[in-house]
Amino acid sequence: MPLVTGVGALGKLLLAVGLSTAALGGILLLADRVPWLRLGRLPGDLSVERPGFRLYFPLATSLLVSAALTLVLWLLSRRR
Repeated sequence: MPLVTGVGALGKLLLAVGLSTAALGGILLLADRVPWLRLGRLPGDLSVERPGFRLYFPLATSLLVSAALTLVLWLLSRRR
């Protein structure tokens, strides 16, 4: 069973993806102003700075975003 059928359904899908992306962008812009939303600066994020070298690996942030997306996609799949 195809996920998208017809031009109208494709337009709705693109609109939903665009609105979701805009909402995520707005959340990320506000993240610096909200103290409890510290994505990218969590305690498990790794950072190494040496002369001429900087490494930043957002391990905890990646795990949190992955868990959130997994939950959202699982909930969406349950609706079908």
